[in-house]
Amino acid sequence: MAEQTRVVIVGGGAAGFFAAIACAEKLGAAGTVTLYEATAHPLAKVRVSGGGRCNVTHACFEPRELVKRYPRGGRELLGAFHRWQPRDTVEWFAARGVETKTEADGRMFPVTDDSGTIVECLTRAAAEAGVTVVTSLGVRKVERLARAGGAPDFWITLTDAATVRCDRLLLATGGNKSSAGLTIAEALGHTIVPPVPSLFTFHIDDKRLEGLSGVAVENAATSVAGTKLKETGPLLITHWGLSGPAILKLSAWGACDLAERNYEFTVGVNFAPPHTRDTLVRELGGVREQNLRKQIATWSPLAMPQRLWERLVTSAGIVPATPWAQVGNAALAALAGQVTAAEFKVVGKSLFKEEFVTCGGVRLGEVDFKTMESRVCPGLHFAGEILDIDGITGGFNFQSAWTTGWLAGQAMGG
Repeated sequence: MAEQTRVVIVGGGAAGFFAAIACAEKLGAAGTVTLYEATAHPLAKVRVSGGGRCNVTHACFEPRELVKRYPRGGRELLGAFHRWQPRDTVEWFAARGVETKTEADGRMFPVTDDSGTIVECLTRAAAEAGVTVVTSLGVRKVERLARAGGAPDFWITLTDAATVRCDRLLLATGGNKSSAGLTIAEALGHTIVPPVPSLFTFHIDDKRLEGLSGVAVENAATSVAGTKLKETGPLLITHWGLSGPAILKLSAWGACDLAERNYEFTVGVNFAPPHTRDTLVRELGGVREQNLRKQIATWSPLAMPQRLWERLVTSAGIVPATPWAQVGNAALAALAGQVTAAEFKVVGKSLFKEEFVTCGGVRLGEVDFKTMESRVCPGLHFAGEILDIDGITGGFNFQSAWTTGWLAGQAMGG
């Protein structure tokens, strides 16, 4: 009787569970799959994501378009997305009783609007596939020995000092600096790109934003002075500064550059694109002629929250009760500048806790993206954020987890 294949998955997040399920379903009775999660709460990030709704994936079904949402890893993911993409993810969950819906911006959620639906589905699928899930037990060290014929043999020391052996090993421990997976990968010969946060909000101490926490602009254009970084999208003013997709996307694409600047830089904001300062001056001039008696602060010609308009008016040096008829050309130009070319000094960052993502991790050139197997340590596989891959907000990071997890699981179960 042939010896069973023993597979160990390290990390109980989205990528780890998806890989474990794919592997166990393919192995069947020919092997065993054991998943170790260092905490008592597997799939914790899935549970809190999307405000507790879980942004499962994004309705972008063309791989060449999909990879454009990844500041790092897009080139490597192109082939991977041809093998497993958002449509496959949606079908996988549907086949297990979880229907999804698409929102106007392309984000996809379970129709229940409850991340527990996704957690329960993954937990149930793992149990049905025969995956052994061990919680509150992590991996401290891994040694690789070569058996006769060169087949891999991994000896794993767990955090309780016990040891286990396996034939194939998957690291899916995430990409933060304290990740045990990165330490293990480096010890097994891999190069680690130093991790830095990829999705974060901007700390800004500016009187123009004081008291406006919760004010949202449906579409704003943002940029970072001294760089080519530019993004558009919804913008949210918070008690610590600026957030929302327009900021989060900017932080993702600029993750490495902004880390090098120690998160001290100037962000430009246009609250009314596609207007420029010049086009808005012309429009405000026309508004002035048609609304001579109206007070400038109480009547805004732009689609923006009234509280923000009032603040920009006063920031331009205009007394709020001033009638439009008494607003001179210089004042109009100053107001147009506040609206379309506001500059704010960023003095730090806050991690976007629901979508905590890092760039950095295992160098991508050292991994075969057809199988997610290491090119330097046969038998070792990777999935999820332990790799130097990150996507912008909107379900893209989960999709790379599902894709790399499925590919790794299929390869380990083969």
